[in-house]
Amino acid sequence: MNGDSPVRIDAWLWAVRQFKTRSAATSACRAGHVRVNGERAKAAQQVRPGDEVRVRIEGFDRTLIVRQTLVKRVSAAVAATAVEDRTPPPPPRETVAQVAMRDRGAGRPTKRERRDLERLRGH
Repeated sequence: MNGDSPVRIDAWLWAVRQFKTRSAATSACRAGHVRVNGERAKAAQQVRPGDEVRVRIEGFDRTLIVRQTLVKRVSAAVAATAVEDRTPPPPPRETVAQVAMRDRGAGRPTKRERRDLERLRGH
């Protein structure tokens, strides 16, 4: 544990379990998916407690506040105390109408399957 001294952003993201590997965190920085205090961050950029980190992981933006700097990967319980997650909750999902789809290459539908499809479509 490092405490309050500055640490590299890629090492911190890996230590607080936002990425599985440090090289994945470094690649995210190179790709421009990491911002520190609103500015694009290179992997070697230093972060301190109080900094705001925005990370795009798997298509979703996460907003994190650095509470404690860590260099080594730690348990999930300790990692949770080192970061404050301010990510807004996702918007409620809209209910999508059920669409009758058949797998490609499934062949012709049987009489029962055809009737089920027609019932779903409202015919």
